[in-house]
Amino acid sequence: MRLDMTSFGPTFFFILAASYYGVCGRPTVSGVHLRNMDSFVSAVEQVEASNPGLSPLALVTALRRTAGHDDPLTINFLGASNNLSGSATLDTAILNASSFSFFDKAIHHVVTDHGEERGVVLAPDGTTVALAPLLLGIEVGLKAKMEATPAVGLIPLTLGRTLGLSFLSLQDFPPLHRLGPDGCWDNVVQPKVFKLSRPPTLATDALINGGMDGVILGTDLGSLSASDHLQNLSQILKKYYSYVLHEGQGLDAVTSHVSPRRREISRSILEPLDPQKQVMETLALIWKLEGTEWISLDTGVEKAVKDGVQAFVHKYWDCPPIIPRCQWGAQSYRDTPIPLSLPLSFLYVHHTYEPSSPCLSFPTCSADMRAMQRFHQCDRGWSDIGYSFVVGSDGYVYEGRGWHHLGTHTRGHNSIGYGVSIIGNYTSTLPSRYAVDLLRRRLVQCAVDGGRLAADFTFHGHRQMVNYTSCPGDAFYSEIRSWEHFKEITTSKTEE
Repeated sequence: MRLDMTSFGPTFFFILAASYYGVCGRPTVSGVHLRNMDSFVSAVEQVEASNPGLSPLALVTALRRTAGHDDPLTINFLGASNNLSGSATLDTAILNASSFSFFDKAIHHVVTDHGEERGVVLAPDGTTVALAPLLLGIEVGLKAKMEATPAVGLIPLTLGRTLGLSFLSLQDFPPLHRLGPDGCWDNVVQPKVFKLSRPPTLATDALINGGMDGVILGTDLGSLSASDHLQNLSQILKKYYSYVLHEGQGLDAVTSHVSPRRREISRSILEPLDPQKQVMETLALIWKLEGTEWISLDTGVEKAVKDGVQAFVHKYWDCPPIIPRCQWGAQSYRDTPIPLSLPLSFLYVHHTYEPSSPCLSFPTCSADMRAMQRFHQCDRGWSDIGYSFVVGSDGYVYEGRGWHHLGTHTRGHNSIGYGVSIIGNYTSTLPSRYAVDLLRRRLVQCAVDGGRLAADFTFHGHRQMVNYTSCPGDAFYSEIRSWEHFKEITTSKTEE
């Protein structure tokens, strides 16, 4: 038996999701707050400072109460937030804090009719995170730590519900269209408004980022022993989001869990647990709690979840995180972009030479991207930054011309290959191992699996194709010559 789920439409599932994230009937509070993680952490610190000895579990549960997130699934795993001992006193501390309106708006997740996504914050690494699934994951982990029990409900509350409802609400659309989108902030220095790049699914990138972070931090906290010191909520968030990378080491030297590594860490946690099974079990529990078990009679549910999980694995685990153009402050393309004919057969490896130092943070990498675009457009007279993609040493790939538009990176060969550069001068030193892997393995796998790069593609160094350049630097070129898919060439080079 197959029920016609499309007759309910996406609105039906948005209503279901609204009951979980509490997006209806919130008061309007005057005042404007910056929507970044630093502001949220500062507000948390204010509550902690006014309540000495406050446990992080008590605080995160009180925040759930403030946000009105006591839906049936959450109560099933975490209990009602108003059962917290001393909750009235703590609620008063939050309500009296000047940061109340920030808490009230920051934690609620909703997408407006105009495509503004609320309940999300800009993290220091340049990604956008929904706070609701993040905090639920932390609460699950803290509860497990305090009660010395397993972290039950971690996957359903962070990712399982979000993914399952999104897969079903759009099951007649291609699987990749059931996820996302990302978006951009009005201002990354003083972020106030986040606009999505296209109509939303129930699993926006921010919700998935927050869910992955909730899984990671919840797992970490739930794994602490009884003798391990438990940090304040603000310290837990700072350790994960406000790390500092050091020149010459970058992410290679980081052993703790930090936000740029959310994709690989969440994969290592979730993949052994069979994500498809986890999502199906979450949906079954939701239907039971809501009294809508009839939905399970739809014979298309399992296929919708299977296809959706495969799309999730490709988009958020196989592919690297890519910072979109609007996020790093790109100027508009001059003239009309020329489309590429995919799949391409080559990937040309570059180093930027200038900027000569690896970039280790979102602000620095973004500034480098803007400087290169300005040089390419103003000094060289090109339509845009020349590269297809640029890899930073901060753990992120930055979008240049992107997957679909002709670049200006390897003269005479732009129409048949992507040009990818790593920020820095690699004449005598190598890029960080993490940055190399982002290019060599993850970006390439993403391109091949997505039909953008041929499976039998070839790596070439820039110097192999044109005269008068040592790009991508002697040290880096020696490295790429050992890569699978690299080939020497014997034909003449293009004059540059």
